[in-house]
Amino acid sequence: MQVSQYMEPTGKCRLAAIGLGGNLPTAFGSPASALAGALAALGRAGLEIRAVSRFFRTPAYPPGSGPDFVNAAALLLTDLAPEELIRRLHEVEAEFGRVRERRWAARTVDIDLLFMDDMVLPDEATYDRWRKLDPERQTQEAPDCLILPHPRMHERGFVLIPLAEIAPKWRHPAIGRTVAEMVKALPAADKDAISPL
Repeated sequence: MQVSQYMEPTGKCRLAAIGLGGNLPTAFGSPASALAGALAALGRAGLEIRAVSRFFRTPAYPPGSGPDFVNAAALLLTDLAPEELIRRLHEVEAEFGRVRERRWAARTVDIDLLFMDDMVLPDEATYDRWRKLDPERQTQEAPDCLILPHPRMHERGFVLIPLAEIAPKWRHPAIGRTVAEMVKALPAADKDAISPL
């Protein structure tokens, strides 16, 4: 199911976006098969999936770190708190063989929580510090708490291009730009390197 614009949450539910990726084969098959299986597992775990982007082939990040990735994005509705939702996402990753050994390594299935409504967590100052972290330090440091929106999402084509298919009008609460505007600001070379499967 695909939608063309950001959908407001209903009732007590929050609208969340997740980014999915993988570049290693699993017992479930190819990376694309693993992502499809992970989406099904999220549904079985009680998360209401409202939209899924197409799957895209994207270069490994950082460059040269492994085979090309398959990436996608999905919107879901949940009444879980952000920390509980991220635990649920990590449980599904583990089900599909994800082992967290080092940052930005090749992986079977990676599921990132990109945003929940317009929350900024844990607070604006901490969020800004992680968003502006020097690229060299990004390879060595990881936050010890949940940071929302995802602090790197605004600069990553492999996140934004799938997300633009399902939530182009969602506006980043710290940056003030929509997903469509953030895609437009990406370098042309980054966009050209990403193609739908």
